[in-house]
Amino acid sequence: MNPRIKGVKPMDDYKLRLTFTNGQVRIFDVKPYLSQGVFRELRNIEIFQSVKTVLGSIQWQNGQDFCPDTLYLESKRLRKLPQRTVKGRQRGLHA
Repeated sequence: MNPRIKGVKPMDDYKLRLTFTNGQVRIFDVKPYLSQGVFRELRNIEIFQSVKTVLGSIQWQNGQDFCPDTLYLESKRLRKLPQRTVKGRQRGLHA
């Protein structure tokens, strides 16, 4: 069984930043789904940004959702850079 979603943040260009229960942060691209069925509504940016976590997955205000396994398997993991300071700031996660 793949890990479940514990956090979601909508990003530019119809992508989601997902935090999983195993600590991984991954990016899921919703664009390939935007021309299919109920997902067409998500082209409205206000509706797209309404995404939230629900029972280990995600869901939008009008009920669109994805299986958490699809979100995990179809997303791209962010690389975790070593923690070091650059001009007084710490580096974090990068795609």
